[in-house]
Amino acid sequence: VFAVNGLLRVATGLDIGLSTKCVAIPKEMGMCHKIGYSEMRLPNLMGHTSMAEVILKSTTWQHLVHTDCHPHVRTFLCSLFAPICLDTFIHPCRSMCAAVRDSCAPVLLCHGHAWPASLDCDRFPGDEDMCLAPLTKDYKYLQKVLPKPTCQTCPAVEEFFTHKRVLEVFCDSNFAVKVKLSKKRTAFEDQEYNIECQVEFNNQGSLLAYETQSMIQQWLLINEKCVERMTPTHRPMVYLLVGNIEEGIILVKQVYRWQRKDSQLTLATQKWRYHKCL
Repeated sequence: VFAVNGLLRVATGLDIGLSTKCVAIPKEMGMCHKIGYSEMRLPNLMGHTSMAEVILKSTTWQHLVHTDCHPHVRTFLCSLFAPICLDTFIHPCRSMCAAVRDSCAPVLLCHGHAWPASLDCDRFPGDEDMCLAPLTKDYKYLQKVLPKPTCQTCPAVEEFFTHKRVLEVFCDSNFAVKVKLSKKRTAFEDQEYNIECQVEFNNQGSLLAYETQSMIQQWLLINEKCVERMTPTHRPMVYLLVGNIEEGIILVKQVYRWQRKDSQLTLATQKWRYHKCL
Protein backbone atom coordinates (compact mmCIF):
# COMPACT_ATOMS: atom_id res chain seq x y z
CA VAL A 1 0.00 0.00 0.00
CA PHE A 2 1.25 3.43 -0.94
CA ALA A 3 1.71 5.46 2.26
CA VAL A 4 2.46 9.05 1.24
CA ASN A 5 3.59 10.22 4.67
CA GLY A 6 6.06 7.37 5.12
CA LEU A 7 7.70 7.86 1.74
CA LEU A 8 7.99 11.65 1.42
CA ARG A 9 11.11 13.62 2.19
CA VAL A 10 10.24 17.18 3.09
CA ALA A 11 11.63 20.14 1.15
CA THR A 12 10.35 22.16 -1.78
CA GLY A 13 8.55 20.52 -4.71
CA LEU A 14 7.80 21.57 -8.25
CA ASP A 15 4.75 23.85 -8.45
CA ILE A 16 1.94 22.61 -10.63
CA GLY A 17 0.79 25.00 -13.33
CA LEU A 18 -2.84 25.90 -13.92
CA SER A 19 -2.86 23.67 -17.00
CA THR A 20 -3.09 20.44 -14.96
CA LYS A 21 -6.32 18.92 -13.68
CA CYS A 22 -7.40 16.18 -11.29
CA VAL A 23 -9.05 13.15 -12.88
CA ALA A 24 -10.09 9.71 -11.63
CA ILE A 25 -7.54 6.94 -12.20
CA PRO A 26 -9.18 4.90 -14.99
CA LYS A 27 -10.20 1.27 -14.48
CA GLU A 28 -7.80 0.20 -17.27
CA MET A 29 -4.84 1.22 -15.05
CA GLY A 30 -5.14 -1.75 -12.72
CA MET A 31 -1.57 -1.35 -11.43
CA CYS A 32 -2.47 2.04 -9.90
CA HIS A 33 -5.60 0.95 -8.05
CA LYS A 34 -5.57 0.40 -4.27
CA ILE A 35 -2.43 2.49 -3.80
CA GLY A 36 -3.92 4.97 -1.30
CA TYR A 37 -5.49 7.53 -3.66
CA SER A 38 -8.02 7.45 -6.50
CA GLU A 39 -7.36 10.69 -8.45
CA MET A 40 -4.32 11.63 -10.55
CA ARG A 41 -2.89 14.73 -12.23
CA LEU A 42 -3.13 15.14 -15.99
CA PRO A 43 -0.79 15.84 -17.79
CA ASN A 44 1.32 13.42 -15.77
CA LEU A 45 5.06 13.33 -15.07
CA MET A 46 5.69 11.36 -18.28
CA GLY A 47 4.26 14.26 -20.31
CA HIS A 48 1.14 12.35 -21.37
CA THR A 49 -1.66 14.85 -22.04
CA SER A 50 -4.65 12.60 -22.76
CA MET A 51 -6.13 9.71 -20.77
CA ALA A 52 -6.00 7.52 -23.90
CA GLU A 53 -2.22 8.06 -24.07
CA VAL A 54 -1.81 7.39 -20.33
CA ILE A 55 -3.73 4.09 -20.59
CA LEU A 56 -1.85 2.97 -23.72
CA LYS A 57 1.62 3.71 -22.30
CA SER A 58 0.98 2.47 -18.75
CA THR A 59 -0.51 -0.89 -19.74
CA THR A 60 2.85 -1.92 -21.21
CA TRP A 61 4.26 -1.71 -17.65
CA GLN A 62 1.53 -3.70 -15.88
CA HIS A 63 3.26 -7.00 -16.62
CA LEU A 64 6.46 -5.79 -14.94
CA VAL A 65 4.45 -4.80 -11.84
CA HIS A 66 3.00 -8.32 -11.67
CA THR A 67 6.50 -9.84 -11.57
CA ASP A 68 7.03 -8.09 -8.21
CA CYS A 69 10.63 -7.37 -9.26
CA HIS A 70 10.95 -4.72 -6.50
CA PRO A 71 8.73 -3.80 -3.50
CA HIS A 72 8.46 -0.20 -4.81
CA VAL A 73 7.95 -0.86 -8.54
CA ARG A 74 4.22 -0.04 -8.35
CA THR A 75 4.79 3.13 -6.28
CA PHE A 76 7.56 4.28 -8.62
CA LEU A 77 5.61 3.78 -11.86
CA CYS A 78 2.30 5.14 -10.52
CA SER A 79 4.01 8.30 -9.20
CA LEU A 80 4.96 8.98 -12.85
CA PHE A 81 1.95 7.72 -14.79
CA ALA A 82 -0.72 8.65 -12.20
CA PRO A 83 0.76 11.30 -9.88
CA ILE A 84 -1.23 12.06 -6.74
CA CYS A 85 -3.38 15.21 -6.69
CA LEU A 86 -1.51 17.52 -4.32
CA ASP A 87 -0.55 21.20 -4.64
CA THR A 88 2.83 20.14 -6.01
CA PHE A 89 4.05 17.33 -8.26
CA ILE A 90 5.81 14.71 -6.11
CA HIS A 91 8.59 13.03 -8.08
CA PRO A 92 10.15 9.71 -7.08
CA CYS A 93 13.62 10.24 -5.56
CA ARG A 94 16.69 9.24 -7.57
CA SER A 95 17.45 6.55 -4.97
CA MET A 96 14.00 4.95 -5.45
CA CYS A 97 14.47 4.97 -9.22
CA ALA A 98 17.91 3.36 -8.91
CA ALA A 99 16.64 0.66 -6.53
CA VAL A 100 13.73 -0.23 -8.83
CA ARG A 101 15.93 -0.09 -11.95
CA ASP A 102 18.61 -2.36 -10.45
CA SER A 103 16.02 -5.02 -9.54
CA CYS A 104 13.69 -4.71 -12.54
CA ALA A 105 16.03 -3.97 -15.48
CA PRO A 106 17.15 -7.68 -15.66
CA VAL A 107 13.47 -8.68 -15.88
CA LEU A 108 12.88 -6.22 -18.74
CA LEU A 109 16.00 -7.57 -20.45
CA CYS A 110 14.61 -11.10 -20.12
CA HIS A 111 11.62 -9.85 -22.15
CA GLY A 112 13.92 -8.29 -24.73
CA HIS A 113 13.73 -4.65 -23.57
CA ALA A 114 16.38 -2.33 -22.13
CA TRP A 115 15.64 0.09 -19.26
CA PRO A 116 14.16 3.09 -21.16
CA ALA A 117 15.85 6.48 -21.45
CA SER A 118 12.56 8.11 -20.34
CA LEU A 119 13.18 6.57 -16.88
CA ASP A 120 16.82 7.65 -16.61
CA CYS A 121 17.33 8.01 -12.85
CA ASP A 122 19.44 11.16 -13.27
CA ARG A 123 16.27 13.09 -14.22
CA PHE A 124 14.85 12.61 -10.70
CA PRO A 125 15.64 14.72 -7.62
CA GLY A 126 18.14 13.75 -4.93
CA ASP A 127 16.87 12.49 -1.57
CA GLU A 128 17.36 15.90 0.06
CA ASP A 129 14.47 17.29 -2.05
CA MET A 130 10.76 16.64 -1.67
CA CYS A 131 10.30 13.26 -3.34
CA LEU A 132 9.22 9.67 -2.80
CA ALA A 133 12.07 7.83 -1.09
CA PRO A 134 12.49 4.07 -0.51
CA LEU A 135 11.54 2.84 2.94
CA THR A 136 14.42 2.70 5.42
CA LYS A 137 16.80 -0.25 5.48
CA ASP A 138 15.42 -1.30 8.88
CA TYR A 139 12.15 -2.15 7.15
CA LYS A 140 13.89 -4.96 5.22
CA TYR A 141 14.71 -6.82 8.41
CA LEU A 142 11.02 -7.03 9.31
CA GLN A 143 10.33 -9.06 6.19
CA LYS A 144 11.35 -12.63 5.46
CA VAL A 145 13.86 -12.62 2.60
CA LEU A 146 12.65 -15.12 0.01
CA PRO A 147 14.68 -16.63 -2.83
CA LYS A 148 14.34 -14.70 -6.10
CA PRO A 149 13.34 -16.07 -9.49
CA THR A 150 15.69 -15.09 -12.30
CA CYS A 151 15.76 -15.01 -16.09
CA GLN A 152 17.01 -18.38 -17.33
CA THR A 153 17.17 -20.67 -20.35
CA CYS A 154 13.86 -22.54 -20.69
CA PRO A 155 14.21 -26.21 -19.69
CA ALA A 156 12.99 -28.69 -22.33
CA VAL A 157 9.52 -30.12 -21.68
CA GLU A 158 9.72 -33.86 -20.99
CA GLU A 159 6.76 -36.00 -22.07
CA PHE A 160 8.16 -39.54 -21.72
CA PHE A 161 9.49 -40.71 -18.34
CA THR A 162 9.03 -43.28 -15.56
CA HIS A 163 7.94 -42.55 -12.00
CA LYS A 164 11.31 -43.95 -10.79
CA ARG A 165 13.20 -41.41 -12.87
CA VAL A 166 10.96 -38.61 -11.57
CA LEU A 167 11.65 -39.71 -7.98
CA GLU A 168 15.41 -39.56 -8.67
CA VAL A 169 14.97 -35.99 -9.91
CA PHE A 170 12.87 -35.15 -6.80
CA CYS A 171 15.75 -36.38 -4.60
CA ASP A 172 18.11 -33.86 -6.21
CA SER A 173 15.60 -31.00 -5.99
CA ASN A 174 14.14 -28.54 -3.48
CA PHE A 175 10.66 -28.17 -4.92
CA ALA A 176 8.09 -29.51 -7.37
CA VAL A 177 5.10 -27.39 -8.30
CA LYS A 178 2.12 -28.43 -10.41
CA VAL A 179 1.16 -25.55 -12.71
CA LYS A 180 -1.93 -25.03 -14.86
CA LEU A 181 -1.37 -22.49 -17.63
CA SER A 182 -3.77 -20.94 -20.11
CA LYS A 183 -3.70 -17.91 -22.38
CA LYS A 184 -6.02 -14.98 -21.67
CA ARG A 185 -7.56 -12.95 -24.45
CA THR A 186 -6.99 -9.25 -23.73
CA ALA A 187 -8.20 -5.98 -25.22
CA PHE A 188 -4.56 -5.08 -25.92
CA GLU A 189 -2.11 -6.79 -28.25
CA ASP A 190 0.11 -8.11 -25.44
CA GLN A 191 -0.26 -11.72 -24.32
CA GLU A 192 -1.48 -12.54 -20.80
CA TYR A 193 -1.80 -15.84 -18.98
CA ASN A 194 -3.77 -17.49 -16.21
CA ILE A 195 -1.37 -19.20 -13.82
CA GLU A 196 -2.54 -21.65 -11.13
CA CYS A 197 0.01 -23.35 -8.86
CA GLN A 198 -0.20 -26.23 -6.43
CA VAL A 199 2.87 -27.34 -4.45
CA GLU A 200 3.47 -31.09 -4.68
CA PHE A 201 6.50 -31.17 -2.39
CA ASN A 202 8.93 -28.71 -0.86
CA ASN A 203 12.35 -29.74 0.48
CA GLN A 204 13.45 -26.23 1.43
CA GLY A 205 12.71 -26.46 5.16
CA SER A 206 12.22 -22.76 5.90
CA LEU A 207 9.85 -22.15 2.98
CA LEU A 208 6.09 -22.51 3.28
CA ALA A 209 3.96 -23.97 0.49
CA TYR A 210 2.30 -20.64 -0.35
CA GLU A 211 5.72 -18.94 -0.56
CA THR A 212 6.99 -21.55 -3.01
CA GLN A 213 3.76 -21.17 -4.99
CA SER A 214 4.18 -17.39 -5.12
CA MET A 215 7.84 -17.66 -6.22
CA ILE A 216 6.97 -20.06 -9.06
CA GLN A 217 4.26 -17.66 -10.24
CA GLN A 218 6.92 -14.92 -10.29
CA TRP A 219 9.31 -17.23 -12.17
CA LEU A 220 6.66 -17.80 -14.84
CA LEU A 221 5.94 -14.07 -15.17
CA ILE A 222 9.65 -13.26 -15.50
CA ASN A 223 10.33 -16.15 -17.90
CA GLU A 224 7.35 -15.39 -20.10
CA LYS A 225 9.09 -16.89 -23.14
CA CYS A 226 8.94 -20.28 -21.38
CA VAL A 227 5.21 -19.83 -20.67
CA GLU A 228 4.66 -18.89 -24.31
CA ARG A 229 6.34 -22.12 -25.37
CA MET A 230 4.24 -24.15 -22.91
CA THR A 231 0.92 -22.68 -24.09
CA PRO A 232 0.78 -23.16 -27.88
CA THR A 233 -3.03 -22.90 -27.85
CA HIS A 234 -5.72 -21.33 -25.64
CA ARG A 235 -6.44 -24.77 -24.17
CA PRO A 236 -5.22 -25.11 -20.53
CA MET A 237 -2.00 -27.12 -20.12
CA VAL A 238 -0.68 -28.72 -16.91
CA TYR A 239 3.02 -29.14 -16.05
CA LEU A 240 5.20 -30.16 -13.12
CA LEU A 241 8.07 -27.70 -12.58
CA VAL A 242 10.96 -29.15 -10.56
CA GLY A 243 14.01 -27.25 -9.43
CA ASN A 244 16.50 -26.02 -6.87
CA ILE A 245 17.10 -22.96 -4.74
CA GLU A 246 20.78 -22.05 -4.99
CA GLU A 247 22.33 -19.02 -3.28
CA GLY A 248 18.96 -17.30 -2.96
CA ILE A 249 18.01 -17.90 -6.61
CA ILE A 250 15.17 -20.15 -7.86
CA LEU A 251 16.20 -22.34 -10.79
CA VAL A 252 13.72 -24.58 -12.62
CA LYS A 253 15.64 -27.65 -13.86
CA GLN A 254 12.97 -29.99 -15.22
CA VAL A 255 9.53 -29.47 -16.76
CA TYR A 256 7.20 -32.45 -17.12
CA ARG A 257 4.02 -32.34 -19.17
CA TRP A 258 1.21 -33.61 -16.88
CA GLN A 259 -1.28 -35.30 -19.21
CA ARG A 260 -4.76 -36.11 -17.97
CA LYS A 261 -4.11 -39.86 -17.87
CA ASP A 262 -0.51 -39.57 -16.67
CA SER A 263 -0.18 -42.26 -14.02
CA GLN A 264 3.64 -41.90 -13.83
CA LEU A 265 3.64 -38.35 -12.38
CA THR A 266 0.71 -39.10 -10.09
CA LEU A 267 2.50 -42.24 -8.89
CA ALA A 268 5.74 -40.31 -8.30
CA THR A 269 4.04 -37.61 -6.21
CA GLN A 270 2.18 -40.27 -4.18
CA LYS A 271 5.30 -42.39 -3.56
CA TRP A 272 7.38 -39.33 -2.67
CA ARG A 273 5.86 -39.17 0.85
CA TYR A 274 7.45 -42.51 1.75
CA HIS A 275 10.41 -42.46 -0.63
CA LYS A 276 13.93 -42.82 0.78
CA CYS A 277 16.58 -41.09 -1.34
CA LEU A 278 19.92 -42.89 -1.78
